Amino acid sequence: MSERKLSRRDLIASSAAGTLAVVGGAGFDSAQAAEEKKQPSRTPRIATSTYSYWRYRPDSKLSIVDCIDLAAEAGFDGVEVLHVQMTDESNSALQAIKQRAFRNGLDLCGFSTHQSFVSPDPEKRKENVEKTKHQIELAYAMGIPTIRVNTGRWGTIGSFDDLMANKGIEPILDGYTEDEGFKWVIDSLEQCLKKAEECGVVLGLENHWGLGRNAEGVVRIIDAIQSPWLRATLDTGNFLERQYEQYEILAPYAVFVQAKTYYGGGTWYTIDIDYDRVAEILRSVDYHGYISLEFEGQEGHESAIPKSLNMLRRAFS
Repeated sequence: MSERKLSRRDLIASSAAGTLAVVGGAGFDSAQAAEEKKQPSRTPRIATSTYSYWRYRPDSKLSIVDCIDLAAEAGFDGVEVLHVQMTDESNSALQAIKQRAFRNGLDLCGFSTHQSFVSPDPEKRKENVEKTKHQIELAYAMGIPTIRVNTGRWGTIGSFDDLMANKGIEPILDGYTEDEGFKWVIDSLEQCLKKAEECGVVLGLENHWGLGRNAEGVVRIIDAIQSPWLRATLDTGNFLERQYEQYEILAPYAVFVQAKTYYGGGTWYTIDIDYDRVAEILRSVDYHGYISLEFEGQEGHESAIPKSLNMLRRAFS
């Protein structure tokens, strides 16, 4: 049987069909690529602070290694260690914490520390600088990549309960200005940066009362210093007004996020936090770091922490 010769019309039709297939395929690929680009490349991992179990309560002051075991049983991805919970800072104790986390398949992802640079006394500021350098070294020994740091407070309200009753607001120390306070904090944190870089530990300045009570204060300090070794720890429970606006201000600076929950009613107050909305804010700035639960309610941790984890996984999935 002889082959049929293709007419000019057949050739044009065949060529057009091929072109349409290529164009159609390219259009589909472009649309698919654009859709994939909209999707987050990965979801944040969920950790818990050892504070969630400990909470300064006399009936639940568990050891750090016990908290790590409980976090693993609950199904967390990592653990944030609360420094004041430590009873032993020896190297053997630090390595035991690191080993316990490793055996449980958990990252040690954060180290929550306290310090105060808001003081007119240069010796007190120097003492807190050295304290922070020591805390950086503790984090390094445990393989933890970031520590939570604070500005500190004026100290004009002595009781923390009274401070919370006053929504974290305290008067400036007589004879001084807020600008002086910011200068003390900036100068002090700058002295910690060499140690932070040497150890590979990022300082995460938290919105934690004092001059860091609001997002603008935290950003003012970070922008003044301009170092990759000083960023922000965003605590969702420490903004008592303009909540979501302040999340949006601080989110681009965040290297760590602490997520408060209050099942059973809060210890000092209860904030209604829409974590679907928080997750959207963090996605908008391409945040892929840890979300660390800080349970601060009255309910027993046995029931409240699993509920908190399930809620956070849903919100950030």
